[in-house]
Amino acid sequence: MSTSPFTVLLMSATRLFSSNPLLENSSILLDAAQSRYLSRSLRARPGDEIIMFDGAGGELPATVTTIDKSGVLVTTGVRQSNGIESPLAIHLVQGISRGDRMDTVVQKATELGVTQITPVISNYSVVRLDEQRAQKRQAHWQKIAQSACEQCGRNSVPTVAQPIPLLHWFGDTPADETTRLMLRPGAATSLSAVNLAAASVTLMIGPEGGFSETEYANGNACGFEHVALGPRILRTETAAVAAISVAQSVWGDFAN
Repeated sequence: MSTSPFTVLLMSATRLFSSNPLLENSSILLDAAQSRYLSRSLRARPGDEIIMFDGAGGELPATVTTIDKSGVLVTTGVRQSNGIESPLAIHLVQGISRGDRMDTVVQKATELGVTQITPVISNYSVVRLDEQRAQKRQAHWQKIAQSACEQCGRNSVPTVAQPIPLLHWFGDTPADETTRLMLRPGAATSLSAVNLAAASVTLMIGPEGGFSETEYANGNACGFEHVALGPRILRTETAAVAAISVAQSVWGDFAN
């Protein structure tokens, strides 16, 4: 039976992140989780090809060589560059939201090309974290970023910082050349109308309850311009995706 010329099959290689530095032309025993994923979920066989990356830039083609009780052994090739990182460095400072909303923000922000994510606890934040829980959430969000990179083809994994009170973040952040923008409903300036002063931007987005007047004032004092994102009030996870998309469309890799 012939295949319709309009039928297109898209086959993408499985991509796996390695927390350890990868060497070219080397044998690597995958960890237990990745071994189970390849052997049981994907039913990989010796000779199958995958792609591995370690966050240091570039990616390495790899071939499955052995599958046994000890795990999956792969052999790497030569490091390659896929050149898909955005020319715009985006630092997302995100008010922590509850439930899986923050997971969604981390995942989608990674897919959209952010380079750094800092979760902050603001005056109106519903979520409150002690140090132990903050460390666990940071590790959880970092893994989400890694998984998102595996899916979307990025080789540079965004750094997800440990949650910090917004007031402390304001006090600890040194002045730099980045353009600083703070979303505020009803602000006189639209996000897309900002003149970018550098190839980097820091986007600050509030939690479900938004920022307090004091926090807006502190943002101004730290060089943040208040900007609006359309005429409607967006959920925090929607605002993050929309703001990053606008930034990439006006100044980043969507513009080209």
